[in-house]
Amino acid sequence: MSITADSEAVLRGVLDQWKAAIERHDPGQVAARFTEDAIFQGLHPYSVGRPGVAAYYDSQPAGLSPAYRIRETRRLADDLVLGYVNVEFSIPDRPTVDVHLGVLLKHMDGDWYISHYQVSRLDG
Repeated sequence: MSITADSEAVLRGVLDQWKAAIERHDPGQVAARFTEDAIFQGLHPYSVGRPGVAAYYDSQPAGLSPAYRIRETRRLADDLVLGYVNVEFSIPDRPTVDVHLGVLLKHMDGDWYISHYQVSRLDG
């Protein structure tokens, strides 16, 4: 498997778990996909650590569902994968929210976790 394909598989594996936990409205499991000291920037002020991630997703409405498309990946080191993703967050009875998402994944304790998460809105 090429480095690019391997990096994309790593990113997809983490994002699939993140997506499933969001769709179950399980903020604790969403936060479990992040490192203990993750820098998290959603569409609200940033936080550091899993408690901030859990609080952010706990405040989101039930029925939130992300659909993502991986645009780019880079293997920065054996234990680091950078990902750039487009995400459409759908919420029942509300307009879809389209964002760019940049994530840095870190391999530790035998698994991959999100160490940095940065969202920006797409214009028009």
